[in-house]
Amino acid sequence: MIKRKFKNILVVVGGNSGEREISLASGKACTKALKKKKYKVSIFDPKFKNFNLINKHKTDAIFNALHGKGGEDGIAQSYFEYLKIPYTHSGVVSSYNAMNKIISKDLFNKSKILTPKYFSLSKKEHNNKNLKELIIKKKISFPLVIKPINEGSSLGVKIIKDFKSLYRTSKFLFRKYNQLMFEKYIGGQEIQVAVINNNVLGAIELVPKRKFYDYKAKYTKAAKTKHIMPARLSRKNYSKVLKLAKKAHQVLGCRGVTRTDFKFYKNKFYILELNTQPGMTSLSLVPEIAQHSGITFEDLVEKILLDASINR
Repeated sequence: MIKRKFKNILVVVGGNSGEREISLASGKACTKALKKKKYKVSIFDPKFKNFNLINKHKTDAIFNALHGKGGEDGIAQSYFEYLKIPYTHSGVVSSYNAMNKIISKDLFNKSKILTPKYFSLSKKEHNNKNLKELIIKKKISFPLVIKPINEGSSLGVKIIKDFKSLYRTSKFLFRKYNQLMFEKYIGGQEIQVAVINNNVLGAIELVPKRKFYDYKAKYTKAAKTKHIMPARLSRKNYSKVLKLAKKAHQVLGCRGVTRTDFKFYKNKFYILELNTQPGMTSLSLVPEIAQHSGITFEDLVEKILLDASINR
């Protein structure tokens, strides 16, 4: 029997990011799970109310179900710390570092966690000549991947096969984003690992029918992405990727639950990114991995909740 330390739970959902709909779906599922566990649950959507309007006298803990900008980049976490209300998932610094792909990849490199070659470019620095020179200097061959440095759910991610497409796509993306990351495309198996409270739950393999595991592949049944649990790896490599995910979780100083994305190519694991606010929808990977480990969705949500604290 799990000992309870919270009674009144505020589930924070929605927000203004491009991942709003996913956050609403995650929040709805988590709210239902918490109510099944007999918690008293309220909903708060920062799209319509300022965080300062949270009633801290009627809130024992915050379950953070936000995704994307404002919700998993340290901003919401800063408000929760200011209000001194215990909250779930990672803290201010770890959330910011994980959301910023350049910072997280620099930290992975320093910790000797293999990640694809990359460089970043700001809108101010961007022109076709600079771009070509950097690709040659960094020895990044096509295909390559363009990513906004601080988006989630593969928003704005494009796979590029030649210079013509590179110039056109980067120009288009710089209309919306101030900084982009250019990364060597890695083929091979798509492997995702879930960690909760420093314990590794398992690794799942994804076989997208689409070009890569993009927003539609992640969140629509029509995309027909195949999930293979456990991932098709040798016992040795399966153990290795679990250890790498735990190391990445610790390197970024994460708390609660995380999901780490890897590619396995030519007998090497490449870390792509770590997500501090993984989806909790019916198609989400962390609940699927947890279920394979014998953890029900309701128990998973409660485990996340019971880790809530401040000074994360």
